Amino acid sequence: MKFASILVSFLLLAPQVATEKTSKGDLKITPITHGTVMFEFGGKVIHVDPYSVADLSKYPKADWIFITDIHGDHYDPKAIDMVKKASTKFVAPAVVADKMPGATVMKNGETKDFDGVRVEAIPMYNLKRGPSAGQLFHDKGRGDGYIFTFGNKRVLVAGDTECIPELQQLKNIDIAFLPMNLPYTMPPEEAAACAKDFKPKVLYPYHYGDSNVSGVQAMVGKDIEVRVTPMK
Repeated sequence: MKFASILVSFLLLAPQVATEKTSKGDLKITPITHGTVMFEFGGKVIHVDPYSVADLSKYPKADWIFITDIHGDHYDPKAIDMVKKASTKFVAPAVVADKMPGATVMKNGETKDFDGVRVEAIPMYNLKRGPSAGQLFHDKGRGDGYIFTFGNKRVLVAGDTECIPELQQLKNIDIAFLPMNLPYTMPPEEAAACAKDFKPKVLYPYHYGDSNVSGVQAMVGKDIEVRVTPMK
């Protein structure tokens, strides 16, 4: 009984790897922690927002590292050092790239190809939430959400955002990572409503802190598969 309890606890805490079939081979998706996601595709490893609250040394080193924003839970030099290698390349918005010599800058609305993966940078920002009156936690144009095209699969990593019009208007998203925490992004109810607007086939709650995301599947309905993984 004790062993069974330990096993269940381990399974709940261990990152859950999903393998998706694409027109150009398998895509492995590993939600790691908080806003940190790893993709493996076409022999390349992509880390998004590595964050040192997790032991990243046990994961494959990155060929590409994508950063969404300047905040310390997204741009974390200690974590970057844990997953980079001599040949690692970096992609980031200008506010972050200024601190990362040689990084490729992507602005909202730009699309670029990286080793056979097409990436679109989209806005991520707050509409109403901020530290004080007249201020927002995330201003429009500062950070990037990213849409990765792996073969015929389009995967959204939204970054720190509320349910902005640019999300609601997205088309043909297969897999979406949406943040679900207050006060910095949006609560699960708002994120679920947003997902119902653009209808990804699969929804990962991420960056959810202490939010209760167990009810998201019921909120979005049966047409969207919700995958809840241990990545507060």
